[in-house]
Amino acid sequence: MSFPYKHVLLIGATSGIGKAMAERLIAEGVKVTAVGRRKDAIEEFEKAHPGLARGAALDITQLDKLPGFAKHITEASPDIDCLFLNAGMQRPFDFSRPESVDLNVFHAETTVNYTSLVAVTHAFLPFLIAKEGPSGIIFTGTHLSIVPAAQLPGYSASKAALNVFAMCLRDQLRNTQIKVTEIAAPAVKTELHDYMGLEVGRNLGMPLDKFTEEAYQGLLSGEDTIAVGAIMIPGAKDAMADIVAKRRTIFASLAELIRSR
Repeated sequence: MSFPYKHVLLIGATSGIGKAMAERLIAEGVKVTAVGRRKDAIEEFEKAHPGLARGAALDITQLDKLPGFAKHITEASPDIDCLFLNAGMQRPFDFSRPESVDLNVFHAETTVNYTSLVAVTHAFLPFLIAKEGPSGIIFTGTHLSIVPAAQLPGYSASKAALNVFAMCLRDQLRNTQIKVTEIAAPAVKTELHDYMGLEVGRNLGMPLDKFTEEAYQGLLSGEDTIAVGAIMIPGAKDAMADIVAKRRTIFASLAELIRSR
């Protein structure tokens, strides 16, 4: 089975999972418009993949710029048929020592991981809804959206919010040709954990190439919820799969009940 989309707009494409997924898609002949804050990294990506790669520098936390960005990009590339949202930020917070918590950083994390991705989705939805033929929105989430890490309250909560948004969006778009997919990622060896120190952070979790391949194969499967790896607790994978399945069944029943009122 081939990848279902022809031109992916990929947010967070300059590092980590986003960059790896962009390169994996290009290797399969998929066009990618790479979006990230670092203009130099975007230009380097374009040069490395002539013909299939385009780039656009954007800070997605500048929410007021997103509608104009969406208009500009879709006018320049009307063949875009998939949004792939990968941006992420992770910091520890210890609320037992409130003096150590920088709420500006906490709110920034929430904006990057959740609010900005909702705003990007909102900005592109009119274009995707009006588009003829299948299109998709793919979110990169985490297993911590289901079972949070106590040391990462901001990250876990913002990713839980994104997970809920993806579920609700999928239901609301059920009568359109837009497919909403979420990838639940484990800890992956990327820059996300650099706050731990490079030696520790860059060696935490699943190798990036292994994650990328499993995530890509999951996308090929056609499933709309793709769990890659698991939390590093014995028995967690099966237990969490059961939780997710039961939760989804109850969610669907509740959505149907509310619609029938």
